[in-house]
Amino acid sequence: MKHYFLRMKATGECPPRKPFSKIVWSWIGAFLGIYLVSIFGQYLEIVAMDNLFLIGSFGASAVLVYGAPLAEFFQPRNLVGGHVVSAVIGVTVFALFGDVTALTGSLAVSLAIVAMHFSRTLHPPGGATSLIAVIGGDHVHALRYAYVFSPVLVGALVMLLVALLVNNLSTNDKRHYPVYWF
Repeated sequence: MKHYFLRMKATGECPPRKPFSKIVWSWIGAFLGIYLVSIFGQYLEIVAMDNLFLIGSFGASAVLVYGAPLAEFFQPRNLVGGHVVSAVIGVTVFALFGDVTALTGSLAVSLAIVAMHFSRTLHPPGGATSLIAVIGGDHVHALRYAYVFSPVLVGALVMLLVALLVNNLSTNDKRHYPVYWF
């Protein structure tokens, strides 16, 4: 047991705060990404469905794709593929097992992780996308596999377009996007 707890001993220091310019670019990207996903949802008259385009996992994606655009898990393949693969898994699990949240939530997230690993699309917010397919309520459940296309695919593509625009406007050579596509 002692060995187990010793593994938790911190060996490094907290990294310094990012430069102000990086914080500003992150803010611009996150604001525009979430704003445009919301506007797109309103344009498609999804407002009657509580702005379904704003699924919680997009908030996490915004933090990552605009705040850490060079990281492996946030490249276009991961951003779009991770959300789509996870949505398919979540909808399928709900279709097979119904509203048994403890089972379906656990299966959706764990199987989404496995599927993202196999497809090389690991995107941490994808786990939330699969969970939302299971616990999202009647509006989400009524969409069935349409959930994969809208809001998931369309929302991820809007966020990708904003990431391409904002992350490449900076004059900082260390802030560009993407590192790779596929």
